[in-house]
Amino acid sequence: MSQPLPFVIDPTGADRHAEYQAMRARGPATPVDILGLRAWAVTDPALLKSLLTSPDVSKNGRAHYPAFQQTTSTWPLALWIEVQSMLTAYGADHRRLRRMVAPAFSARRIAELRPTIQSLVAELIDDLAAVPPGQVVDLRERLAYPLPIAVIGHLMGVPEDQRDDFRQLVDNVFDSTLTPEQAKANTARLFETTEQLIATKRSDPGDDMTSLLIAARDEESDGTGLTDVELRDTMILMINAGYETTVNVIDQAVFAMLTSPDQLHLVRTGQAAWEDVVEETLRAEPAIKYLPLRFAVTDIRLPDGQVIAAGDPILAAYGAANRHPGWHGPDADTFDVTRKVKDHLAFGYGVHFCLGAPLARLEVAEALRQLFERFPAMSLAVPADTLRPVPTLISNGHQELPVRLRAVE
Repeated sequence: MSQPLPFVIDPTGADRHAEYQAMRARGPATPVDILGLRAWAVTDPALLKSLLTSPDVSKNGRAHYPAFQQTTSTWPLALWIEVQSMLTAYGADHRRLRRMVAPAFSARRIAELRPTIQSLVAELIDDLAAVPPGQVVDLRERLAYPLPIAVIGHLMGVPEDQRDDFRQLVDNVFDSTLTPEQAKANTARLFETTEQLIATKRSDPGDDMTSLLIAARDEESDGTGLTDVELRDTMILMINAGYETTVNVIDQAVFAMLTSPDQLHLVRTGQAAWEDVVEETLRAEPAIKYLPLRFAVTDIRLPDGQVIAAGDPILAAYGAANRHPGWHGPDADTFDVTRKVKDHLAFGYGVHFCLGAPLARLEVAEALRQLFERFPAMSLAVPADTLRPVPTLISNGHQELPVRLRAVE
């Protein structure tokens, strides 16, 4: 069967919703071009779930992608497939690496973090309350960014004076408009900064996940622990995932409430909870639109007769799948906090389901609750259609979220 020309995914993320519709119209999976790399984008949720749980699909490019070396030397998003952590592990290696990280996100650990998160949000809201009346405030900069940075910094033991460095480096990891040279330079700096943190924590350990991972690395001698590279790359994964994704969910949830007053009214009148807002945001505007990459271990025949050949890259199109009318009906594009079924793939699916999902949900719900309690008359300071998306095909947020904070109408 002949294949259509690949659909070129916009690296700037200028019009994600039109992109989702165009790709879905091409079938449950379609060839796409991602910054020059050809892959299969899967937009059908049933097919995507099947592939995400199939042993015939791997995240280990070293083992299952014949063009791995060539791609990592030239592709701007090479870091997404070349790191050695549970993000790119397959089978027994993935189980081993996930086992090392899972204790940081246990129900007990998340419950212990709740007072810290509540306090951090309260401090940020108090700072916002000190802004002179009528002044425009960028909520992405003043709330969506600093909260997850502080939480993941607390969890991982990142000193406050190093968090801004990590922020810029992480932003660049998600920026798909960088040249290959810029991306490589950013990766080198990210590796260096992370290794410096490891060295600091090795000499002066604390009650944090970095110190625990280092201890596991140094104490295991039976081959089941982390290698030095896995330790570094696991920390990069946890800092990246714990920071960037939560920033965007807070951003999109606030935006949704400010542009859908009927939905905000439902929450204020008790017809919906802030947790409903979080879940509907995750469904309608997931923090990750497309997640690179997985690889076919063997030939995979699709329902429409097409074949994903062994070694072909696969792109999980979470944003398009979440809004699929076959899953959520003809109103799948509508933001509805009272939607009875808010199922989504925002945190992935199967063995790679995000360990930090409960933490992210807690952060976003607490931020929304305190923000709208303190500023019930808050409004966008610019027309909604003038907000610019972050320049990336991966994550989903705005470059700024300017608002006017008002406590009363």
